[in-house]
Amino acid sequence: ALNMFGNLHLLCLVSSVLAGCVPEWLQGTLLRNGPGLFKVGDTEYNHWFDGMALIHSFTFKDGDVYYRSKFLRSDTFKKNTQANKIVVSEFGTMIYPDPCKNIFSKAFSYLLAAIPDFTDNNLINIIRYGEDYYASSEVNYINQIDPMTLDVIGKMNYRNHIALNMATSHPHYDDEGNTYNMGTALMRFGMTMFFPSPDKEHKKPALRKVKQVCNIPFRSTLFPSYFHSFGMTENYIIFVEQPLKLDIVRLATAIFRSVNWASCLRYDKEDITLIHLVDKTTGKAVSTKFYTDALVVFHHINAFEDDGHVVFDMVTYKDSNLYEMFYLANLRKETHEFIESNNVNFSPPVCQRFVLPLTVDKDTPKGTNLVRLKDTTAKTVMQGDGSLYCLPETIFEGLELPGINYKFNGKKYRYFYGSRVEWTPHPNKIGKGDIVTRKYIEWTEEDCYPSEPVFVATPGAVEEDDGVILSSVVSLNPKKSPFMLVLNAKTFEEIARASIDASIHMDLHGHFIPTQEHQLT
Repeated sequence: ALNMFGNLHLLCLVSSVLAGCVPEWLQGTLLRNGPGLFKVGDTEYNHWFDGMALIHSFTFKDGDVYYRSKFLRSDTFKKNTQANKIVVSEFGTMIYPDPCKNIFSKAFSYLLAAIPDFTDNNLINIIRYGEDYYASSEVNYINQIDPMTLDVIGKMNYRNHIALNMATSHPHYDDEGNTYNMGTALMRFGMTMFFPSPDKEHKKPALRKVKQVCNIPFRSTLFPSYFHSFGMTENYIIFVEQPLKLDIVRLATAIFRSVNWASCLRYDKEDITLIHLVDKTTGKAVSTKFYTDALVVFHHINAFEDDGHVVFDMVTYKDSNLYEMFYLANLRKETHEFIESNNVNFSPPVCQRFVLPLTVDKDTPKGTNLVRLKDTTAKTVMQGDGSLYCLPETIFEGLELPGINYKFNGKKYRYFYGSRVEWTPHPNKIGKGDIVTRKYIEWTEEDCYPSEPVFVATPGAVEEDDGVILSSVVSLNPKKSPFMLVLNAKTFEEIARASIDASIHMDLHGHFIPTQEHQLT
């Protein structure tokens, strides 16, 4: 990371294609985001998710691939680099008041920390509002970027447009250009769904005009549920209120207790998981209480409506230990040592399908399964108090960072793509799952670590998996250059790889922008 720190702006043309050819129809830019700098001066972050954001892009034009990378010039980045040390707290790394300050300055610093003003180190994803693109994380700040130069255009605060303290980095997009997102309003004790209205003339940011879709009160005002994503169909929003909770009192007093914000998350394995189904038009939640066993979820895969049911798929865990795996002290362990120390606590990701019946007769006998669909084993069982207990169907085990053909988002679908997670926090395989046949295919190569697979459809495609998979690949082998991998989405056979004469970091999420949405240079 220190070597990359000196290389703040890089552009290179990839002229060597090691095998095959990049399809001529593939025109656009893949933006990727993730942590890229973990040490500033003599100070170092504790957690991989704390590293300063490094955005990189792969532009496909006429069979060539252009690569560019740049650290996100956030206020956090500027403050840290100017001080030559980490001065802004992150989720797993807390910065405490300078012991050299006088008692009044220290007391004021503690008071400010009681209501955290979060970092704007937006390292998780690239999201779109209207025609604008933003680097995002899960806090109230997002940074608008130029998708071609990767320069920061401006910093936005959700609070200036809607009362939110945090918002997800996994919004949904509809065919009308709207972006639906969900956030936490701590002072209003609830979860808020919202979407900005796009400016057709693109003269003002879409966020200037935000419409609230719904507000769901927390079960507990002092222990709101953490959420990373949500589900959406044509007519419904799915919010999973999981028992991974944020301790508000601990959050407000974290700096007094000398603990980081990550320690404010608590998983209650004895609790249940509530499933909220909200009508997008009315903003009202359906009256039926849906629930399932305790689980942890970060990523929804897809959701759709089918014959009077809402079906949604997501990647679940039995506990919250995944976050612990990514502390840098853990990642620096040798592979065998890492496996030994995490084997007992490791909960593999499980892709599960839940089915919610939309019509419920309260006189239905206790113990009756209300799911009428024939192509799933998922059940929703009537309880004595009129609530419905959901028993999911397991689709696949071991896939995370799921993606689909986004034209099928909110619709019935068959295929999903993801990173294979085994006994390492860094996936070395990407795969494709067929929900109908339950067949699975994958791509892997020795010493290679591919990023989250991104599907791009062939122009005019009719079949769901007619397109390519894009993944940036890094290698621990110094003799093997990093490369952009292009796979046939149907077969997972390699179509092309474009080597990159630069150092590439492992990232998290990204966004593909077709040529017609921006001007390639």
